[in-house]
Amino acid sequence: MFEKILIANRGEIALRVIRACQEMGIKSVAVHSTADADAMHVRMADESVCIGPASSTDSYLSKAAIISACEITGAEAVHPGYGFLSENAAFAQALQDHGIEFIGPTAEHIRIMGDKITAKDTMKALGVPCVPGSEGGVPDFETAIGIAQSIGFPVIIKATAGGGGRGMKVAQNPTELEVAFRTARSEAKAAFGNDEVYIEKYLQKPRHIEIQVFGDGKGRAVHLGERDCSLQRRHQKVFEEAPGPVITDALRNRIGKVCADAVARINYIGAGTIEFLYEDGEFFFIEMNTRLQVEHPVTEAIFGVDLVREQIRVAAGMEMSFRQEELEINGHAIEVRINAEKLPNFSPCPGKVRVFHAPGGLGVRMDSALYGGYSIPPYYDSLIGKLIVHGRDRPEALARLNRALGELIVDGVDTTVPLFHALLAEPDIQNGEYNIHWLEKWLAAQFG
Repeated sequence: MFEKILIANRGEIALRVIRACQEMGIKSVAVHSTADADAMHVRMADESVCIGPASSTDSYLSKAAIISACEITGAEAVHPGYGFLSENAAFAQALQDHGIEFIGPTAEHIRIMGDKITAKDTMKALGVPCVPGSEGGVPDFETAIGIAQSIGFPVIIKATAGGGGRGMKVAQNPTELEVAFRTARSEAKAAFGNDEVYIEKYLQKPRHIEIQVFGDGKGRAVHLGERDCSLQRRHQKVFEEAPGPVITDALRNRIGKVCADAVARINYIGAGTIEFLYEDGEFFFIEMNTRLQVEHPVTEAIFGVDLVREQIRVAAGMEMSFRQEELEINGHAIEVRINAEKLPNFSPCPGKVRVFHAPGGLGVRMDSALYGGYSIPPYYDSLIGKLIVHGRDRPEALARLNRALGELIVDGVDTTVPLFHALLAEPDIQNGEYNIHWLEKWLAAQFG
């Protein structure tokens, strides 16, 4: 087992990893920018190293600075959290070249799944169901129109190197396709430095269902059920729950086995999430995230496992501590993402937190790096916390979430808490009757 791990991240996910290290008797090293000198993850770690100025490009995204911090502190391994360098194959390879363990999959697997076309081709070869669409990148509009007519409108154009909804456009007919194709390529070039796009059939009312998988890198893998992440704004998740309200045991076992078998065949190591669009009983592969997800706590809640601890164990060469037959779902869990944003425009709202009070009680977990007197910097993501609740069933989890939201106090900045109070009053949310378009339509009806 490692003696010292460096966490190449900040905020609540850095705290999450530090806590796992503490429970395992492992020393932790926090890295931070100058803007994060007073951050909670810096205070809680055993050691800390400043790796650059406020800009993430010059600090949290600096491979050289992080590797130097490892060498200075003697850290044997790096946990990347999510975001930043967590899915950067070059970073994983650079660590390996310096004799430092990357707590995550191999650089090759990150590379394969980081390119949407390669990922789709790989999954298709492994027996994972995929959305009908182009076989690879689409070079020009003439090719695009031919593919669209063969699979039928509407279609969606996506950047091969994309994520977060950038470089993604929907077209209902040939006229819209011409504009969408040009716009998607332009956005992809600006966001990712790569203008290659591909085309898929656009499903009308799908749900976003993702399967949590975990492999030991030696040909053994399991799945830990699904999460429903359909409540999204501009392709960004805001509300996640497990198990999915519409997924039966039979469906879960079927798609879960397909996913576990797929990652076992490629000797995948660590945590991964295979994301699908789900409609009318069918699953269609979107992408695979080769890292820990923001919403991993809902899976931990219903299975009673520590995914970060498990990541560290397998990275150190140990066996997984559970087998598929030992994984049983217990109750229902929901997570809401608390952002420092001002409604209704969701504009970032950095500033000083005068008072912070986390909710508590049975089945309530608050993952946050806030504290009273902390100043939220304007340089990073607006996520300031995740409120996770667990109940014996979905109605109990919803009631517990409503109660916990009422206890949460973040005084000094605007947050998205009022959004979740409003959503919990909606019959569709109470009944689990929503899809990936529901929230956008609801917001348009509420705020125009």
